[in-house]
Amino acid sequence: MSDTALQTRANHMRLDPWFHFVLLPGLLFFLIWTVVHFLRHMGSEPAMFVVIALVMIVMALRVRPYALKVQDRVIRLEERLRLERLCGRIPELTEAQWIALRFAADEEAVDLAERAAGEGWKPKQIKDAIKSWRGDYWRV
Repeated sequence: MSDTALQTRANHMRLDPWFHFVLLPGLLFFLIWTVVHFLRHMGSEPAMFVVIALVMIVMALRVRPYALKVQDRVIRLEERLRLERLCGRIPELTEAQWIALRFAADEEAVDLAERAAGEGWKPKQIKDAIKSWRGDYWRV
């Protein structure tokens, strides 16, 4: 999923329009509609629609984090390989630090990784310290 706009620290976070503006509002509307229908027409069939609506919402909220976790694992692997290529060793970083480090250009990635590992930087501190931002245009 590639964007044409240049990615920066200020605009690197993104929403997935199909998920955030279509699926979730649609499921919320469906839940409200089924609850109203159930309250007006008590019975097992309307109750089952309420259950189905709740299950669909739980499913939507659980499936997306699974995909994001897989992306996080791939990012961590890519960054570990990049740092190994750049400096021959891999600092001990947390998963969140690896994910934040992906925005650093090669020229500053090694220094930032060492400082983040040594000083226990949080992802926000890593992102704030990046001087040459490298966009991640494939993140969903």
